[in-house]
Amino acid sequence: MPDRATGGQALLFLTDEQLRRGIEAMFFAYRGFTADPDRILAERDLGRAHHRALHFVARSPGLTVGRLLLLLGVTKQSLNRVLRRLVQDGLVEAQVGREDRRERHLHLTEAGAALERALSDAQRERMRAAFRAAGPAAVQGFRQVLEAMMDPELRRLFEEERDRPAREGRTGR
Repeated sequence: MPDRATGGQALLFLTDEQLRRGIEAMFFAYRGFTADPDRILAERDLGRAHHRALHFVARSPGLTVGRLLLLLGVTKQSLNRVLRRLVQDGLVEAQVGREDRRERHLHLTEAGAALERALSDAQRERMRAAFRAAGPAAVQGFRQVLEAMMDPELRRLFEEERDRPAREGRTGR
């Protein structure tokens, strides 16, 4: 087993060409991963920013706008454009906070939940097929590589979200 302190570097010798192919594989995999949702979003004249917002609001109903800003790493102006459109289209509702009236808590409407489900179902199917083809060891390795590529502060956010209990029956879907 590789020494975690050295990251297994003594056992891992990758050439620049192998790394380049890995980078290209990430680009093409991302294109595939987003292709089906992009088609669904295009029918509504929406984009990937809308998809990301829908994903996190679905994952954590009642999510505050401030927390969503942190998760998405975008500017307030950018997020406001996205949320304004989602609210106008009847996909998201923003409710005033009970304890802090300055807060806005986000919830999907029925239409928003249906759209988010269609987007996520397409991506889950693609991931399920890839994981099935690659096998359990590859799945674990893939997750380790993705987490190792995250900046430390983003990994912390990811772990917080991962460990947050999913609501509204979303686990195991």
